[in-house]
Amino acid sequence: MGPRRKGRELAVQALYQLDVLGTHAAPQALRLFWEGSGASEAAKTFGSELVAGVCAERARIDELITAACEHWRFERLSLVDVCVLRLATYELLQSPRVPTSVVLDEAIELARRFGNSESGAFVNGVLDAIAARLGVKDDRTRSGDSDEP
Repeated sequence: MGPRRKGRELAVQALYQLDVLGTHAAPQALRLFWEGSGASEAAKTFGSELVAGVCAERARIDELITAACEHWRFERLSLVDVCVLRLATYELLQSPRVPTSVVLDEAIELARRFGNSESGAFVNGVLDAIAARLGVKDDRTRSGDSDEP
């Protein structure tokens, strides 16, 4: 598993912990989480950057997710699905060098791994709507870079 994929996996787990534990316990818990992850430094660095970015943009990200979840109230969504959606939405907003298809594919895989049997399809549909709203639905390879080496 490449460091970016592992970083995303760690980021989803860390975001989940932040939501479950709340902000009072988060700093200590996250420090222990990163230390005990066994991941490479590159994966931990990428994952922690993603978590920091999601936290900084959370209000905007949650608005985009809410708008894309037709017929679903945000508070009724699975926490795992929300964490995956937040991460992928942040990447759609802030990582123009990563092709949209890579962001969606990675999110779908994370949803399948950590969510329930319907999570992959649900995450795909919501992210497709968010990508369309942001105008990045078609693959964007502005710099020609891919996500993984």
